[in-house]
This record gives sequence, structure tokens and C-alpha cells, in this order.
Amino acid sequence: MNKVIAVTIILQGLIFANITDREIANIFMLGFYGSIGSDATIKNDICKRGLGGVILFQKSPVAKGAIKNFSNAASLRALTSDLKSCGTKPLIAVDQEGGVVQRIKLKANYPKAANVAKLGEEKAKMIYSSMAYELAALGVNLNLAPVADLAINPHNRVIVKWGRSFGKDVNSVVKYNSIFINAMHRYGVGTSLKHFPGHGSSLGDTHLGFVDVTNLWQQKELEPYKRLRWQTDTIMVAHIFNRRLDPNFPASLSKRVINGLLRREIGFGGVVISDDMQMGAIAKHYGLKESIKLAINAGVDILLFANQVAPKRVLRIDYLVRITRELLQRGAVSESSIKAANRRINILKERLYR
Repeated sequence: MNKVIAVTIILQGLIFANITDREIANIFMLGFYGSIGSDATIKNDICKRGLGGVILFQKSPVAKGAIKNFSNAASLRALTSDLKSCGTKPLIAVDQEGGVVQRIKLKANYPKAANVAKLGEEKAKMIYSSMAYELAALGVNLNLAPVADLAINPHNRVIVKWGRSFGKDVNSVVKYNSIFINAMHRYGVGTSLKHFPGHGSSLGDTHLGFVDVTNLWQQKELEPYKRLRWQTDTIMVAHIFNRRLDPNFPASLSKRVINGLLRREIGFGGVVISDDMQMGAIAKHYGLKESIKLAINAGVDILLFANQVAPKRVLRIDYLVRITRELLQRGAVSESSIKAANRRINILKERLYR
């Protein structure tokens, strides 16, 4: 064998050996079907394979009326306790904004953001403190909220229509996002500003397919992220496409948007999480392997697969690890990207498990 080839193979083997399967698994957050005792696989994925986190739902997003992970407070507490029992410090997330996006509906119904902004600061503090207390008591440690989008397009069907934004004024949105984040932190619950770089100007729905905001997006949509970058724990990146920011890729797969705009220009040093990678905007245009490669290379730390779109094709962590390992071996993704993601994720976990 040629000496150069032999040395290259040895060096590649050493490089790939530096990334463990657990480190790869740590960059994924998965949804799953089942609850305590009915899906031991997800606990094994956390305890034995190192799955970084899970996202929970009370009701199935696709099967009307069906229970997905829990039915009451007792079953949710039992589930979160079981998932934490092996000491690997998983992120246990929900989407709990209030209004239409409230994945835990037990005793409390929380108002949508648009209504909270009308009630004033003191009432907002009470509402979000109550929400944070409930989440912490139930064992949830990451709330994929609040919404930092500006309600600047009255025809927007995913944010403005449902009152998910605190308004169109930057100062107001920053103020109520800050109140929300502070309340969560008071009870040890992490937060995620969404949907970077701004979804409030869009017309389409990224759950369904490609959404181009090039002609509608405004520069001021970045302001909440600039002003709250030191306060939030994570930032969720949307699947929207904006030719002015990147002529080739949607934000969630764009190195220009994440490593460039969000990291270097805005200066965010925390965890970047993708929106659900199974949404139509990604799944209809990119294969699984390609989307994982692009997301990692773009600077996404946590790849979210909520299993909402295709419940009959639930992705398991061993398969996702295998795909990522193949990408590493081909040199399609870098070891340094996965190492950096693990550092940021583990800092967040340590903070949430104090």
C-alpha cells in the first residue's frame, strides 16, 4: 500500500475516533410516540446512546384526539422523572407559548402573546411566572419559546393570525420577551427565542412547504435577537428562505445566516436549535442526509426532529448517528462543528441541572 494512503487512512481513523457516538447523539432532539412504560426505547436512547433531548406533546399533532406522551400531570411527572433517572441530563422540551401553541393543557390555559401585551407588564409577570412554575414542577427544563417575531404582516398565517407575537413594535416585543425569559429562569427553565431571522413578515407556512420572505422581510426583525442575545439560552432558526441573506439555502441550513449573521454579526454565543427538520420546507426539498449535513455545517447545535409530519416513519437516534458518522467519514461534516455544538449544549445542560 502506498505510504501516503496508509498514513491518511490512519489519520482519518484517529480523527473519527475523537467523536463518540454519544457526542453525535447529543446534538439531536427527538419527538416520540408513547409514554411512561410504553416506549422504553426512548429512555434507552437517552441513557445508553446519549440522545441529547426530547420534545413532548400531550396530544398527537396528527391524530385528532389521540394522546402522544402524557394525559395528566401525574403521567407527565412520571415520564420526565424516568427520562432523567440515569443522570445523563437530557433536555426535556415543550412548546409552551400560550394561546394556540400550548402543548401542556392541564389545569391552566395561558393567553396568547398578543393578549398578554394588552394586559401590561405586571399581569405578564404573573402569567409567565405561573407557567414557569408549572413547567418546572412537571419536570420540563426547556421551553421552546418565547416568540420574538414582529407582527408586521397582517396577512401572516402562522404568527400574526394566531396572536403568537407580542406586537409589531420592537420595544414592546423585547420587553415582553424579556419578562417571559426572566420568569422561566426564575424556576430553572431554559428558553428559546424564535423564529430567527424573523417569521412575522412571511405569508406561507414552513410546516407545509417552501416559504420565501425576500420581498417582505425587514431588517428590524433582527432587533429582538440583538437585544436579547445575552438573556436567552437558545435561539431557534426558521426554515424561511431570504435571498437577501442567502441566495441558496433557507435560514436553518445557511452558514451565512447562522455562523455569519447570528454568530459573528449579532454575537450570539448560546445554543442554536433548528425548527422541526421534518417540516415541509425542508423535507420536501432535501433528503435526510443532505439536510443533516447542511444544518451541521451551517452551525446548528441541536437538530430537532419532532416526528409531527410523518408519525409512521419515526426516526430513531441510532439511525441518525449512523448517518452523521458516515458524513464524518466522508469529510462532509467536520469534527470541530460537532465538538463545538457539544460544548455549548453541555454548558446549557449544566446550567439547567444545577
